[in-house]
Amino acid sequence: MKFISWNIDSVNAALTGTSPRSDLSRQVLDTMAKEDADIIAIQETKLGEAGLNAKQEEALRSYFPAHDFVYVSSREPARKGYAGTMALYKKGIKVTASFPEIGAPDTMDSEGRMITLELDSFFFNLVYTPNAGDGLRRLKERQEWDRKYTAYLKSLDKQKPVIACGDYNVAHEEIDLANPDSNHMSAGFTDEEREGFSNLLNAGFVDTFRYLHKNEPGIYSWWAQRIKTSKINNSGWRIDYFLVSDRIKDKVTASEMLDSGPRQDHCPILLEIEMRQ
Repeated sequence: MKFISWNIDSVNAALTGTSPRSDLSRQVLDTMAKEDADIIAIQETKLGEAGLNAKQEEALRSYFPAHDFVYVSSREPARKGYAGTMALYKKGIKVTASFPEIGAPDTMDSEGRMITLELDSFFFNLVYTPNAGDGLRRLKERQEWDRKYTAYLKSLDKQKPVIACGDYNVAHEEIDLANPDSNHMSAGFTDEEREGFSNLLNAGFVDTFRYLHKNEPGIYSWWAQRIKTSKINNSGWRIDYFLVSDRIKDKVTASEMLDSGPRQDHCPILLEIEMRQ
């Protein structure tokens, strides 16, 4: 089976926007559509609580006519039009979708950050992990999220294998970002966030990219938009992951980044694994 995950940074902007950046986003959607993945995970949809409008839905179906989809948006008491996730899956794949709440702090459980699809032979979880924020103002809450999320994935793994993916908002090791020395106090590379991700892996999960690519440097999934030369100079971070239960790691045949052209921010990531539905 083939899976793709992408932080889209606004479904509306990508599907119906008119800016040059929207055009770049649609080029990425074209690339994703050609891959014909079985399941596609989207983070940071930024949809309102009412969901897709007719124009957005028509555009989405034009890219992925062979897929059904489910999504969850931010709702009160969380901010409107914030975070949000979506899962697309090929028609004919039997899934049961859930939108887990894990007892996370603050408004995190109301921000539409997770979808889990249950298939016959495995669980598929997509997540948009909360950012620690400017000045690390949300770091303590982020640490609690990491603990709760790890416990949740472990509970799934006790039932059947897990494939999990998304924007985890952390570069795990120094090899996972271009400039580690100057970022040890930056959101996404604090000791606390890195430890949280280590604890997740130690709970029985494998970072599939690093499993296949070992110590290969210079491969990232995110380049800051505010720095115009970040992608040209490959000054990036690897913060998007496909994880799998340890017992199915040998079934992974590919874990890669997809080319997102000149568009900065996140690129899609891809997983291929020998699994039945």
